[in-house]
Amino acid sequence: MIRLSLPKCSALIAALLTTLTLGTTSLVHAQQVLRVSAIPDEAPTELQRKFKPLGNYLEKKLGMKVEFTPVTDYAASVEGLINNKLDMVWFGGFTFVQANVRSGGKIVPLVQREEDEKFKSVFITTNNSIHKLEDLKGKTFSFGSESSTSGHLMPRSYLLAAKINPDVDMKRVAFSGAHDATVAAVAGGKVDAGTLNISVWEKLVDSGKVDPKVVRVFYTTPGYYDYNWSVRSDMNPVVRKKLTDAFLELNSNTPEGKEILELQRATRFIPTKPENYKAIEAAARNAGLLK
Repeated sequence: MIRLSLPKCSALIAALLTTLTLGTTSLVHAQQVLRVSAIPDEAPTELQRKFKPLGNYLEKKLGMKVEFTPVTDYAASVEGLINNKLDMVWFGGFTFVQANVRSGGKIVPLVQREEDEKFKSVFITTNNSIHKLEDLKGKTFSFGSESSTSGHLMPRSYLLAAKINPDVDMKRVAFSGAHDATVAAVAGGKVDAGTLNISVWEKLVDSGKVDPKVVRVFYTTPGYYDYNWSVRSDMNPVVRKKLTDAFLELNSNTPEGKEILELQRATRFIPTKPENYKAIEAAARNAGLLK
């Protein structure tokens, strides 16, 4: 039987506890997951398809599992990030503003596509009597989601600038919930006209899912800042830097980068900052959409 003195016994116990602690810490890191989502501006299956190669790429760059979880609506993406149920979200400019205001300035936009520096919305119709914004008076119309920057907020602001109040001057205003749903509503004759972001419009045209000779664009807005990938300000700074670097390193010279950028409809990703979205915040307050 081996007898240990009290000091030696205490040292052994301390060593065992340290080993256990280190083992537990390693286990936690091994199970660490980056929880990602996006505003549901397209069908959930399409969002999953677009994210899969990007998720695989980020897993390699971060050394941790990356999980994409669809949300039911725009508000859920905001609440998920604020309440620590998500770690990174693809926001529109308006949803970023909502999240930042709701969190007391604790949401950080990391990167945006180069295209998002001067993003645009298009107004579409099948009605031969509609050729300009003023022609929408007395017509039925569809926005996308109420919280959409490019499917509601900015189009509304341009309508108001053209002296058209959708709630007063139009026969009926609907909210489709997503950009592709707006196109379907216009193409199917459910409304006379609608508005959506130019990126989804171009994708639907390129894929042959909409005939631009039947459903045509009659107005394109000026450019504005829009989408970004956002995180909470309390994210581990090492992880935040790895994430940012991973996006900035994407380029179309590699097969992987080319696939990801094409799916994201991006030339490249560039850094962004909260100040870029002040104009959207002002537009939201002026339209009474930001409480």
